[in-house]
Amino acid sequence: MTLELYALLATALLMLVLAFVASTLYGKQVGNPALMSNRDRIAAPTGAAQRAVRAHLNLLENAVPFAIVVLTTQVLHVSTPMTQTAALVFIIARILHAIVYIAGITAVRTLLWLAGVAATIAIGLALI
Repeated sequence: MTLELYALLATALLMLVLAFVASTLYGKQVGNPALMSNRDRIAAPTGAAQRAVRAHLNLLENAVPFAIVVLTTQVLHVSTPMTQTAALVFIIARILHAIVYIAGITAVRTLLWLAGVAATIAIGLALI
């Protein structure tokens, strides 16, 4: 398995971790009985729980183009030092992005998001 695929696998695992973190933080706000209900009448998440939900959704939005370019590299048998480095940059940036997003550190969050997007673009350009 290539480094790019390992980064894609790590991205999938990060999505699961973020869903768990968001649920845990939300559960601390509303209680576990509310989480196990149909959630029709409970308050929306706030603070760190809300940021965790947004970090999860942001990762989902960015994981799709990343997955497309990584899977395309695999189909075309392209795995270069540049695509490998870009894949590592993507997953490291996304892990750090999730941490600073949940912590509420806005300026750094934007730079990390941009690093992930740039890494995806770099892999895409390697396919041209």
